[in-house]
Amino acid sequence: MSLINKEISEFSVQCYQNNAFHTVTKADVLGKWSVFFFYPADFTFVCPTELEDLANLYDKFKAINCEIYGVSCDTHFVHKAWHDTSERIQKITYPMLADPTHALAKDFDVYIEDAGLAERGSFIVNPEGKIVAYEVIAGNVGRNADELLRRVQASQFVAEHGDEVCPAKWQPGAETLKPSLDLVGQL
Repeated sequence: MSLINKEISEFSVQCYQNNAFHTVTKADVLGKWSVFFFYPADFTFVCPTELEDLANLYDKFKAINCEIYGVSCDTHFVHKAWHDTSERIQKITYPMLADPTHALAKDFDVYIEDAGLAERGSFIVNPEGKIVAYEVIAGNVGRNADELLRRVQASQFVAEHGDEVCPAKWQPGAETLKPSLDLVGQL
């Protein structure tokens, strides 16, 4: 079953960000674009490369009013320990959400029950708290932050210009498509 247009559930989780712990709730997500970036676990191999890639583009996401939430089933204490010991993770200034009860992983349908971990999933959530785009891939394949940024920009464009759609490889400022009215219901 598709998660497109699914409203995220109410949640309250601990977070590690900028050398401090705090709570993040659904109310914090509403009113801006968000990316929930699930990864299997702290202190692993592919995850730090992805999280660093996102950290390198974090200013670009913030510039388009989009918050990044890194999410694993680890605790906020483990996030801090990883941040304190990894040069790559020390670059992260976006919130790292702790999901040890698996509430978020289950809500976004990425929880791997027999492993107690989350799948590698990226979810774009609009300001109303609804999922508008996502991908879930195998745990041994890293994702690309540039492409994720492009998809957020395209999602934002379509939300603002409902009569236009973004073709493959669309970039901000590029030409869009205006589907015929006969085809709109078939998209």
